[in-house]
Amino acid sequence: MLLDRTDKAILRELQQDCSLTNVQLAEKVALSPPACHKRVQRLLKEEVIDRRVAIINNAKFEPCLHLVVEVMMERDRKDLNAEFIRNVQKAPQVKECYQVTGEVDFVLIITVPDMPTYEELCNELLYSNDNLRSFKTLISMNRAKYDTQVDIR
Repeated sequence: MLLDRTDKAILRELQQDCSLTNVQLAEKVALSPPACHKRVQRLLKEEVIDRRVAIINNAKFEPCLHLVVEVMMERDRKDLNAEFIRNVQKAPQVKECYQVTGEVDFVLIITVPDMPTYEELCNELLYSNDNLRSFKTLISMNRAKYDTQVDIR
């Protein structure tokens, strides 16, 4: 799908604040409200906009641990990797999963309330995987930056 300058402007504005009304959004991108609505609907239909969400402030809830887990597999087989990915997708504690190149096969971003919960997840997701060679857990001391925006040029 070809995106013009106005489509990109709409996407940038919605990434900043998706709660804007259509009238407010139209004003920000210099379109009439009907034209703006039509473009947003097209972006949704074409799945350029995947979904609209609210980003919750974790600090307002009970403490939690943010973990970065590097996973190394024994064998690099497409079917075994696909099975691992399916299991990761079922685990709500895993917020992100990247299949990467180099020494590590996967990098997981995990959020749990405490270490016993993480240990339980390790038992279910990692230790139970026959193809797992090893994994390394990095515990975040401070999230210095978090951004969900895509760079739209």
